[in-house]
Amino acid sequence: MSPSKRRTPVWKSIADALRADLSEGRYRAGDKLPTEAELAERFGVNRHTVRHAVKHLVDEGLVRTRRGAGAFVQDVPTDYPLGQRVRFHENLLAAGRQPDKRVLQIERRYASAGEAQALEIATGAPVCAYHGLSLADGQPITVFESIFPIDRLPLIEAALEDHVSVTAALQAAGVADFVRVSTRLTAVRASATQALHLNVAEGDPLLRSTSVNCDAEGRPVEFGRTFFAGDRVTLTLNG
Repeated sequence: MSPSKRRTPVWKSIADALRADLSEGRYRAGDKLPTEAELAERFGVNRHTVRHAVKHLVDEGLVRTRRGAGAFVQDVPTDYPLGQRVRFHENLLAAGRQPDKRVLQIERRYASAGEAQALEIATGAPVCAYHGLSLADGQPITVFESIFPIDRLPLIEAALEDHVSVTAALQAAGVADFVRVSTRLTAVRASATQALHLNVAEGDPLLRSTSVNCDAEGRPVEFGRTFFAGDRVTLTLNG
C-alpha cells in the first residue's frame, strides 16, 4: 500500500488527541476524563473504539481506570518517608507537594484494648480520637485516626480544635518533641467509607500504617492508624 493510502487507526488517533490534551494541561493529575459516551460523541465513534484508545493510555501509564468510576489521569506517586521523625507537612513540602489536612471528627471516647496497650494506659481510659484526611496538591492520599491519652495530655482536645497539625497540637498540649518508636505496615482493602474519602473503589488496595509516637521521656502520646491510597504514595522506610 502506498504511503498516501495508509490510514491511522481511529483508536490511535483518539489516543493521540487525548495524549495531547494531557500534555497541554487540559487535564491534570487526578482529574477524571470524560465518560466513554462523551468521548464517543466528541470523536464520532462507538464506545468500543474509545475503550481501545483509553486502554492504550492505561498501558502507557498515563491513565488509570477504576471499575464503575471511570478513567483518571495518573498521579505521580508522592514520596513519603517513614522514620523516627515523621512530619506530614515537612514530608510533603520536601517532595514538592502542597500539604493540607481536613478534619473529619474530633471525639472523646474510651480506649479499646489494643489502643490501651499501645498507649500504655488502662483499657477504657479516656482518649481523644482525631479523624482526618491528608491531601497533597488537593488530592486525598490518606485517611487517618490519631488516638491521644487524655489523662496524660489534658489539653489535647482544645489543642486539636485550634490546630489541624498534630505536631502543633501536641506542642500546644505540652509535648515539645516526639519520635516514632514503632511502625507496622499491612495491606488492606478499602472499606466503603475509606473509598468515599480517598476517591477510590471499595475493595481497592490500601496500605495501613499503625504507629506509636513517644515524648522525650519515652511515654506514648499518640497511637495512629493511617490508610494510604496505594497508587498515590511511595513509602520510604528510614532508620
